[in-house]
Amino acid sequence: MNSAIIVAAGEGKRFGGGRPKQFAEILGKPVLVHTIERFEKCDAIDEIVLVLAEGELRAFSDILADFYPKKVSSIVAGGATRAESVLNGLSAVRGEEASIVAIHDGARPVVSQKDITTVLAAAKEHGAACLVAPVTDTIKNVTEGLIKGTVDRRALRRALTPQCFRYEVICEAFESLGPGSDVTDDSSLAESAGFAVSAVEGDPSNIKITYEQDLKVAEIYLAALLESE
Repeated sequence: MNSAIIVAAGEGKRFGGGRPKQFAEILGKPVLVHTIERFEKCDAIDEIVLVLAEGELRAFSDILADFYPKKVSSIVAGGATRAESVLNGLSAVRGEEASIVAIHDGARPVVSQKDITTVLAAAKEHGAACLVAPVTDTIKNVTEGLIKGTVDRRALRRALTPQCFRYEVICEAFESLGPGSDVTDDSSLAESAGFAVSAVEGDPSNIKITYEQDLKVAEIYLAALLESE
């Protein structure tokens, strides 16, 4: 069984506004609903575990009921850090049946079914896999306001999600996490635990909504993706 953990427990402070970015609307639905639907429609995913801030549990459960997703098996409260939120989601996965776990940002609604399926397959083969995209900007090393050098971007990649792992791999990786520590993504946790992580080239349009202006870009990309599938 392949499980998706969709993490949407963040406050989204950089986004601004009254509610976090994952609840803003594009194309008539909350961003998070679009994200859930990407995994709901993917044949390679069997169950979805949704991780929300505790204060959003009841309100979003009511919203979600209007869209009838069949694969959402659990909705759990997040923790104080992203790592704690993912761990809470992992605890809701049916471990006795779990094969591959896909961990995805709730604010990434423009992920294709093809990319989900491809990175799942890579994790099944290698144990861990991270969806990535090329870095297209020139990258500068800046110290105290001065440019100290230009980084060779040919080997650089942006980490996207989902990031996928065999169930036993991600569980072991979390066992290595020290008390009170946090990681920015789950691939880095697996790396620090000694696991090799396969890089899977994904669609660069799989953007994470961070600022309010990102909504307009995401809406254009999402409309094109929905039309193509």
